Amino acid sequence: MWAELQTMRMTYQEIVQEIRPWNALGDFMNYFFGYTPDRRDELVREPLEVPVNGSTEAQRWAVFCAAAVEYLCHTYNLICPDWVAAYQGLAEPWFEGLGADKPHVQERLRRDTPEAFAKRNIFCGTRVFSNKYEAAKLRPRLSA
Repeated sequence: MWAELQTMRMTYQEIVQEIRPWNALGDFMNYFFGYTPDRRDELVREPLEVPVNGSTEAQRWAVFCAAAVEYLCHTYNLICPDWVAAYQGLAEPWFEGLGADKPHVQERLRRDTPEAFAKRNIFCGTRVFSNKYEAAKLRPRLSA
C-alpha cells in the first residue's frame, strides 16, 4: 500500500533503514512532481528525524535531504522550512553521480551544482532533481 504522501521526512527514514537512497528519493520526487504537486509544502514541512548516534552516512544523507528541500523550495517558490538551516556543510566534499571519482567530472560538478548543495559541500550537478513530468510536457508528441 502506498502512502498518501511520501514526505522528505519519510524519505530520509527509508534511507536510514537502508532503502537505496535514490529509490527513496525517486519515490519522493514522484509525489513532489507528479502525484501531489499541489501539496508540495506538506512534503517538505516536517523536520528530519536524525538518529542521535547515526552513522556518518546517515548524517551525510540528512544534509543532502536538507539541501534538496532548500533547492526545491527555491525552485518552486515555496517557503523553506526553518529546520533546513540546522544542516550545515559537510567537513569533506561529497561528489555524487556517475564518474564522480574522476577529477574532470568533479570539476564539472563543482561548477554546475546548485547553491543549496554546493554551500553544504555536496556536489551533484544540475540534473539531480530533474522533473520528468515537466520534461514530458515539453517533448513534442509524435503523431501516428
